Amino acid sequence: MSRLIASALALPLLLAVPAAAAEVEVHALNRGGNGAMMVFEPALVRIQPGDTVRFVATDKGHNAESVPGMLPDGAEAFAGRMNETITITFDKPGVYGIRCKPHYGMGMVALVAVGALENEAAARGVGHPGRAKQVFGQLFGALDGQLAAVK
Repeated sequence: MSRLIASALALPLLLAVPAAAAEVEVHALNRGGNGAMMVFEPALVRIQPGDTVRFVATDKGHNAESVPGMLPDGAEAFAGRMNETITITFDKPGVYGIRCKPHYGMGMVALVAVGALENEAAARGVGHPGRAKQVFGQLFGALDGQLAAVK
């Protein structure tokens, strides 16, 4: 009987514990699963504020860093070192552009969408070199498709 009472008393405490934040792993690759060269996989990540993304330099010669102009207000820019894994906690809602600095012009970019996308219009308006412009266009198109499916 005392076990039953103890269990009943413990239940509200268990329910009060917040859910753990999610962690998503993104790999920096020379060749992606679809054959594309110099990619992040996945290149589009949807998370909630407080979740983390771990950018893994799976293949050598890559880093992950924020793209200037593609951060929500109050978010801190970041830049990982070459060939090193970097884990970023995304606390501010909005759209974050990510690039591999040496392969940016080749289109090695990713998009992290966190909660409400408050800076989406500003992020869409940022200019990019070479193939990065096309890849960001595709990523925003995929994001639009995801958002439309939710409505």
